[in-house]
Amino acid sequence: MGNGVRIQAISAADLERRLRSADAPFLLDVREPEEMIDGKIAGSINIPMDEVGKRLHEIPMDRDVVVICHVGARSAYMTRQLNALGYDRAVNLRGGMEAWLEQARD
Repeated sequence: MGNGVRIQAISAADLERRLRSADAPFLLDVREPEEMIDGKIAGSINIPMDEVGKRLHEIPMDRDVVVICHVGARSAYMTRQLNALGYDRAVNLRGGMEAWLEQARD
């Protein structure tokens, strides 16, 4: 997958803990608007994957960014793209919203 560079990822449980801390990350949800009906993480900003390039000014470079999609594939791709653009603090939500919703049920 990609150029062989391993991207950083965060688990849903670790993200939940981080969101309760003073240094909560910026949450970038790259799903399409119609996918948002399945739920969203409070405080996340929806920028569909194909709009990210045009809306980079909305994504902070000076704080942690967690990229979110449905199951983690698109967000892994976007995390890699952001890393290549200098967003060194961008990480993928492993398992995406499915993992987030699953851990919320536990």
